Amino acid sequence: MFHVSSSRNRVSIFEHGLDWSRMGEVRGIAGSDRPEEKGCFLCRDRQEADWFVAMNNTGGPVDIWAIDNIDASELVDAGSGFFYLPGIIPRDRITLTEQDVPGATMGNWR
Repeated sequence: MFHVSSSRNRVSIFEHGLDWSRMGEVRGIAGSDRPEEKGCFLCRDRQEADWFVAMNNTGGPVDIWAIDNIDASELVDAGSGFFYLPGIIPRDRITLTEQDVPGATMGNWR
C-alpha cells in the first residue's frame, strides 16, 4: 500500500511515522486543512497513489511512501470510496519511495 503526502511533511513522517494528529499547517492531498478521519488514508495500489499525486492540492510537491504489513481488512471506507487505517502507522512500517514529485497535473479536478 501507499500514502501520498506533501513533501513538507517528510521530516515529521521520518520522526513520527504517519500520525493524523500531527496534521498542521500543510494541507491534505484533497485540500483539507484538518484531518478528515482519525487515521491515515492509504492507496491500495500504485495506480491509486498516482491518482492522488495528480489531484494534489497541497500547494507543492509530494512524497510517495510505501506502507508494509497492512491487513486490508483493517481499512475503513471513509464513505468516499477511499480508505484509511485508523490510528498511527509507526515509522518502521513505512519507506519513502519517491520524493518531491510534482503534482496538480489533473488541472482543476473539482
